[in-house]
Amino acid sequence: MHSKDYIELDEKYGAHNYHPLPVVISWAEGAKVKDPEGKVYFDFLSAYSAVNQGHRHPKIIKALVDQAQVCTLTSRAFHNDQMGAFLKKLCEYTGYEHALPMNTGAEAVETALKAARRWGVEVKGVQNGKQEIICVDENFHGRTLAAISMSNDPDSQVNYGPYVPGFVRVPYEDIDAMAKAITPNTVAVILEPIQGEAGVCVPYEGYLKAVRELCTKNKVLFICDEVQTGFCRTGKRFAWMHEGARPDIMCLGKALGGGVLPVSAIVADHEVMKVFTPGTHGSTFGGNPLSSAVAVAAIEVLENEKLDERSEALGKIFREEVAKLPCKNMVKVRGKGLLNAVLFTKGFQAWDVCLALRDAGLLAKQTHGNIIRFAPPLIISEKELREAIAIIGAVFAKY
Repeated sequence: MHSKDYIELDEKYGAHNYHPLPVVISWAEGAKVKDPEGKVYFDFLSAYSAVNQGHRHPKIIKALVDQAQVCTLTSRAFHNDQMGAFLKKLCEYTGYEHALPMNTGAEAVETALKAARRWGVEVKGVQNGKQEIICVDENFHGRTLAAISMSNDPDSQVNYGPYVPGFVRVPYEDIDAMAKAITPNTVAVILEPIQGEAGVCVPYEGYLKAVRELCTKNKVLFICDEVQTGFCRTGKRFAWMHEGARPDIMCLGKALGGGVLPVSAIVADHEVMKVFTPGTHGSTFGGNPLSSAVAVAAIEVLENEKLDERSEALGKIFREEVAKLPCKNMVKVRGKGLLNAVLFTKGFQAWDVCLALRDAGLLAKQTHGNIIRFAPPLIISEKELREAIAIIGAVFAKY
């Protein structure tokens, strides 16, 4: 079968809830992928940061295969011999006292919202049903009903009402508006430390620290959605570390599964996590032996290969070199680490640029029409990065 045949199958039998770039990936390794016809591409999306460790990292694949041969799933009705080691590793890596494992990033967000609402009643003393959570404009926290109820993206919200109550949205980077929105019923503030889906929007220096201070002052939980920004993507283990703005709850996912399995979690200290008691929350697959073994290997790769330092160094090279490229419609390059984006002039359709990049051997995806994200696996070499920048330069010169 050829690429067009696979695309036809997808379009005939699948729901049309995505508009993917017309390319088929049938092989992947490191920072490169290949289509059925054998054409090789640089992957500059990394499955939205789920492949930070690179495609099919041998250490992670070995953990997957070894564990698959002995035990894959037990459910949480029983203990298994892998989850405890995973939770310990995750707590040590993040610096929190407890972890609660789930599967997807959206589940991690839901878990954090439930924890905050329950904490609001049982610790802060808010009347049940009155809890309020502050979110920010242009956020993206997943596709659940709660997540889209926080969103102001019309595409994700249309015709899904009634929406989940209890959310108060304020402008991004507006600390004064956030302060004014806090009431005695406010239990949490949730935000992405860098807004990924919005086009890699990096807040002004000091914003996250100000949010942290505001939450502490008002006895409000600070929830950081690090599903896309976490695990070394931005040049630090987690993006909040750029300002030392330690959240009360951190939502994790994507790269926690090493590009192999969906693994997610929230981490928090005992004062927050104690609100969960038997029967109050759960997940059949959360903490399963296979995912636990993979997640430990995924974290070890991040540590052993110092991918936070690598991301920081290569990210600076990327932004400096791309900013120099001749491109009449390019407005700016922004980002941290290897989570970057190019902003084009208003009204410009970056989809055509993505198609041209594909033809030249590099895969990236646009967002909000005039923005392209560039986020390769963190294991990419400097030589490969510079080869990719040359491809980007050749394409950008035409636009």
